[in-house]
Amino acid sequence: MPTTERTGAQVLVDQLMIHGADRGYCLPGESYLAVLDALHDQKQFKLVVTRHEAGACNMAEAYGKLTGKPGLCFVTRGPGAAHASIGIHTAMQDSTPLILFVGQARREMLEREAFQELDYRAVFGSLAKWVVQLEDAARIPELISRAFRVATSGRPGPVVIAMPEDVLTDLVTVADVPVYQASQAAPQSEDMGRFGAILADAERPLVLIGGSTWDQESAMRISDWAAAASIPVVSAFRRQDLVDNRKPCYAGHLGIGADAKLLQRVESADVLIVLGDRVAEATSQGYATVQSPVPKQRLIHVHPDPCEIGRVYAPELGIVSGMKNFAQSLGRVRIAARPNWQQWFSEARKDFEDIHCRTNPDATVDMWGVIGTLSDALPENAIIANGAGNYAAWLHARYSYRGYGTQLAPANGAMGYGIPAAVAAKHLYPDRIVVAVAGDGCFMMSSQELATAALYHLPIIVVVVNNGVFGTIRMHQEMHYPGRISGTSVANPDFQLFGKSFGAHVEKVEATNQFGAALRRSIDSGRLALIEVVCSPERISPRATISELRARAARPMEVAQ
Repeated sequence: MPTTERTGAQVLVDQLMIHGADRGYCLPGESYLAVLDALHDQKQFKLVVTRHEAGACNMAEAYGKLTGKPGLCFVTRGPGAAHASIGIHTAMQDSTPLILFVGQARREMLEREAFQELDYRAVFGSLAKWVVQLEDAARIPELISRAFRVATSGRPGPVVIAMPEDVLTDLVTVADVPVYQASQAAPQSEDMGRFGAILADAERPLVLIGGSTWDQESAMRISDWAAAASIPVVSAFRRQDLVDNRKPCYAGHLGIGADAKLLQRVESADVLIVLGDRVAEATSQGYATVQSPVPKQRLIHVHPDPCEIGRVYAPELGIVSGMKNFAQSLGRVRIAARPNWQQWFSEARKDFEDIHCRTNPDATVDMWGVIGTLSDALPENAIIANGAGNYAAWLHARYSYRGYGTQLAPANGAMGYGIPAAVAAKHLYPDRIVVAVAGDGCFMMSSQELATAALYHLPIIVVVVNNGVFGTIRMHQEMHYPGRISGTSVANPDFQLFGKSFGAHVEKVEATNQFGAALRRSIDSGRLALIEVVCSPERISPRATISELRARAARPMEVAQ
């Protein structure tokens, strides 16, 4: 046992360093001043100060996505914790390791509805994997170690730790805990034997890849194996960077508004191999392409959490395994591609390429062309971040993700995610180009984090798609209540002046052919940059205009047919 007394805050920070933490994201608050003070002397720990708790927690979530280690976020009690809750929701639905440290009222004040008091177990109980309140400074090493393990083991996710002020200032003499080790299951030999037997009988096999617990090597192993076996691979919602989109095995993205041919291909597969993904609502198109509880396809479901296997779908074979361990075990499965697999494989790739090269030449600004230019201009290791909105449909359909760790996108559909995620990515990887693509509605939900980018001299590039409406909601409004516009128009600032106020290089694009030069000037500036792309709301989605939606609504019988 050590003989030196430490405050609870010093013990906490010492545990973070033991467990390999190198940075965290915060908005300061008086409820955890002791932790801020303890961090003062940790020169190896980078504390990123943000402008909103939602931005801080989204940055921590993006860090967790990119590294596989828990992203750390510190916020004050009450309103601060409530603001951060969106990042916790994203981390839970996206299976991202994250630890949120929340200040709390002093212990003697609790249960009185003290100033900004919340019961964090109740507030975050359905949002996080585990919620705990520090009650004894001597137990901090134990609980921090457990938090790191819970956040990273099995299906990763968020942990919330409430820190009463007096616990952080209590003096204790306590031993540290050794560095944590994440636990991930591995497939048994009989699992892989059954896997090979089912696949050997397949006529139209298909791999669906998603979820977390991947790294670059395991993701490449899967795509190389699938390519050698002539098995098409499709990505789950916003998990496109798990496969190099240029590889012949890649057959598309099962996101919102997925192509009809791709959906038909998933439905017609006779063996569906789901690797790492939950096959949630967005990926399954409302549990239609993969039906619950018994899919039409022979389902092989590989997932790191045993509670997810059989939760929604009854698989023919369920394998509890982390993706790294499964990818290594896959080398033991020798499958000779059947002649008819090659046709299935080639057709899947051709369908993807046909979708990938679409254009809307009638538009003054064709988003297909804008995103195509972006894809062609950026290096392979560029990171693209986005939030939610119809603008993202063009991004997901046209951008070519070249490898693991190049996509930051919330599977829970959170607006306002892209800019803080881009800030976190650029802070982590300063030598890589980082671009945030945001609609005007999405941008204004986290635009204050441009100040964070400016503070830390992070030259991210922000592409703002400005059409003056909440595009996704307007689209649904026109489908169900055509012409009855209510609550979906927005008033925007002058984005050029707004960007300049943060010291950004600014560009305005009003025609498709202007975007390439604007992007090049933004990259060459070496500064924070904002590119405003002005679009008409008439082209409301990649597949429809507002006029077309209204016309369809006027012909309901035709739509039904």
